[in-house]
Amino acid sequence: MSDSNFVPVSIPSHGYDMHTHSLRSDGTLTPSELVQRAYAAGVRVLALTDHDVTDGIAEAQVAACRLGIRLIAGVEVSVTWQSQTLHIVGLNISPDRSELQQGLARLREFRQWRAEEIGRRLRKKRIEGAYEGAARLARGTIISRTHFARFLVDQGYVRGPQQAFRQFLARGQAGHVPGRWAALEEAVQWIVSAGGRAVVAHPARYKLSAGKLRQLLGEFRECGGAAIEVISGSHTPDANRHFAGIAREHGFLASAGSDYHGPQKTWMDLGRLPALPDGCVPVWQDWERSGLRAEDLVLSPQS
Repeated sequence: MSDSNFVPVSIPSHGYDMHTHSLRSDGTLTPSELVQRAYAAGVRVLALTDHDVTDGIAEAQVAACRLGIRLIAGVEVSVTWQSQTLHIVGLNISPDRSELQQGLARLREFRQWRAEEIGRRLRKKRIEGAYEGAARLARGTIISRTHFARFLVDQGYVRGPQQAFRQFLARGQAGHVPGRWAALEEAVQWIVSAGGRAVVAHPARYKLSAGKLRQLLGEFRECGGAAIEVISGSHTPDANRHFAGIAREHGFLASAGSDYHGPQKTWMDLGRLPALPDGCVPVWQDWERSGLRAEDLVLSPQS
């Protein structure tokens, strides 16, 4: 949550990207390749936020130091809230904190079981080798539904990943396994215990009524949550404006992230995020005050 010393400002956000993925979760680039691509796209402050794992941060940090950009250590934690899966991004964390790592390890154990179960369920539909195929595509430490979708595409069962989800992996389909993720309070506590700032990721993607959204944000605040993703690669311009208003109304910091997964599958390319709307307090503002100057970082998308 913003403090009384923060002054709302309008800052272009294309020099920042607070939500990206590498192949250590379900992205397609190595951490080094991601950093290099972000640098080439004009990003100068980059958060690596892989799903439920922080294994790629050390490699990304080496690449960031070499290129002279700032890497924000992050993670995207899977959460179950009122039977719905949500994602909470943790920014500026200390990845080695034990409470965080113990919690993430528990989520990865469930991910492994879920992957095996998806393979078993698809086998019942005469799709053989799905688990093994997804595991080959997962070059990191987790096997996600995205890897199963890629397998189904590669094997010719569907034409694209979205069709794979619709026909096989979404709720009600043969390969769907309900998530059993962290509680909201747990996830926020893991992030806070690691010195980080908790952010509700891509809020427009959740099918929540206005009342449910208010309830979620109220509980998130009570747990110690600090920010919402106002700008997201999966948001429409109207959604960006809507959640900017919510951030201002409820006193949340505003984050901006592409949710970049790689050139083969992306909501928005790196370096193309629009500006945070007027009056938003950027989630990174106090990090700049500790030595990161906005004028060093705000570049044109083509830079």
